[in-house]
Amino acid sequence: ILGESGTGKELIANAIHYNSPRAAMPFIKVSCASLSEGIIESELFGHEKGAFTGAIAPRKGRFEMAHGGTLLLDEVEDIPPTTQIKFLRVLQEGEFERVGGNKMIKVNIRIIGASNRDLQEGVKAGAFREDLYYRLNVVNIKLPALRDRREDIPFLVNFFISKYNEKHGMKVKGVSQRAMNMIMDYQWTGNVRELENTIESIMVINSPEVIDVSHLPQEIRNFKERPEVISIKIGTPLAEVEKELLIQTLKATKGNKKKAAELLGINWRTIHRKMEEI
Repeated sequence: ILGESGTGKELIANAIHYNSPRAAMPFIKVSCASLSEGIIESELFGHEKGAFTGAIAPRKGRFEMAHGGTLLLDEVEDIPPTTQIKFLRVLQEGEFERVGGNKMIKVNIRIIGASNRDLQEGVKAGAFREDLYYRLNVVNIKLPALRDRREDIPFLVNFFISKYNEKHGMKVKGVSQRAMNMIMDYQWTGNVRELENTIESIMVINSPEVIDVSHLPQEIRNFKERPEVISIKIGTPLAEVEKELLIQTLKATKGNKKKAAELLGINWRTIHRKMEEI
């Protein structure tokens, strides 16, 4: 599952697990970035008594704990190269040894990897094994940033209002149109997580009947969308440059051809004709 921080990767993993035949079995989550290289193998594969200083008893790792269910490896790109080799064996053979052990342990689990980075770039840089990438990348789910699916914002806002009305015993009825317009225009670099936190904060601090412009944080009220920059390689055919510029301008204007024509300094009929050519 690929997507920026806050896009809801863990929610998707939850939905996959709890709507599958494995729903009654364990769902184990691991934040790979929070585990140091010295302990990640023990955390994932477990260890035997005496495997290292402090290993006073045998301990199951996350792979064993998830047997029959699902293991979510968040920030999977942070697994160290040495551990990636053992991880690859689990994917290929469904078996592994605990740290300090020599007994092969079989497991049957669904593995979900989540990342906010491009793993293919990690492969090119030599930080992530290519064979592991292709073993892991069987089903690829890409979550778009919230700014790329602004049409979802009103639904999400109303969902969070209902959620926090119930949680805090409040009766917020909704959002004024002016406030909603500002919320939809904002960039939301923290994505759905930032939107949710913002709505809860507004409700708790203001207890409004209806969320209005005055209740919005200053950064949302003062936000002015920066013009988009399009990177064009030298040598790109002029027709391709024109096509890309037209597509990106229409995206920026949310499909408003008249507004796009004004930005590009051309007639809206020209926009219509060029869209037919594309």
